[in-house]
Amino acid sequence: NALSVIIQVFWYKRTGRRVFRMAPFHHHLELAGWKETKVVVRWWILSIALALCAIALLKVR
Repeated sequence: NALSVIIQVFWYKRTGRRVFRMAPFHHHLELAGWKETKVVVRWWILSIALALCAIALLKVR
């Protein structure tokens, strides 16, 4: 979420336009109509997938 805030501030200062409707990114998704529980579950799935990728990369090494 911190990265989305950094991107939003940088882009707004550079162009005067916003990348997301609202930062942090999960608020952008909520404004797009996603329920909070859906956002949380999707982040869990993404976190688990990335953790599995990290473990797989450690085993390859």
